[in-house]
Order: sequence, then structure tokens, then C-alpha cells
Amino acid sequence: MISVRLTVNGRAVERDVPPRRSLAEFLREDLGLTGTHVGCEHGVCGACTVLVGGRSARSCLLFAAQLEDATVTTIEGLTPAAGLSALQSAFRDCHALQCGFCTPGMIVAAHELLAENPAPSREEIRAAIAGNLCMCTGYVSIVRAIEQAAAARRGGSLP
Repeated sequence: MISVRLTVNGRAVERDVPPRRSLAEFLREDLGLTGTHVGCEHGVCGACTVLVGGRSARSCLLFAAQLEDATVTTIEGLTPAAGLSALQSAFRDCHALQCGFCTPGMIVAAHELLAENPAPSREEIRAAIAGNLCMCTGYVSIVRAIEQAAAARRGGSLP
């Protein structure tokens, strides 16, 4: 076992973990944060996307023991205590989710994009979510939701 200390969703966490325990398993099984989904376990689908130090990372490809003193933010950490974030509301309003399996990873990737670029073009949105696979929506509604959230954050509306 290896002792690891990190901050998850603003909360200091210290646990002993097996050396090969993935961050995804650590979040889901040790911390009960089941919003991070595990899909392909090869880093391809993006369902397990979280923020590590504010940057998107595939939690299935990282070992929890690698993250000593890191700051990790999951979908739960992006969700306000009461209600939904503007981005989550936009996903709901634009019907940007169907089965919902990819949604946490999509929202995390979109959150990172909007933190860096408050007014992304459609091409920039598509590039930002290119590493997140969705088998249900066809992406049009996801792009629209991210556009809507960006506009709402800027205090405007879509044309």
C-alpha cells in the first residue's frame, strides 16, 4: 500500500492505496464519487475525464499514487450545492444528453474550455470535446449547449 494525499473537490484526502489503483477506481470506490464514469479503460472514450490541476486528464490512465499533493476536480466538484451549474443547465436545456454516460466527461472538458476561452467558436468547441465520445447525441446538441453556457456566462444570449 502507498499513502497518498491530495485535494479532491476542495477537500483534503489521505488514503492508503494499492500501487496500481487507478484514479478512477480511487474516486469511485474509495471516495464514493461515482459521477466519474469508467468506459473503455484505455483513455479513448473520455467518460472518466476529471481535472487535475485544472487540466483535463483521463482518470483511468492515472494511478492514484501518482497524484501526491495534486488537486483533482470531478463532476461533483463542478456541481453547485443547490441546483446545476450554467453548463449543466445548458446540457439539460439543449437536450445534450441521452443515456448520460459521456455527460460528466463532456461537462468537465467543456468547463476547462470555458475557463480558458469564454467565447469559443464552434470549431474550438468541437476540438475541445473531440476526445470525448458520445454514441447517442450526434454532438450537435452538445456543441449548442456549450455555446449557450458560454453566452450565459458572458451575460448574453445566443443569436
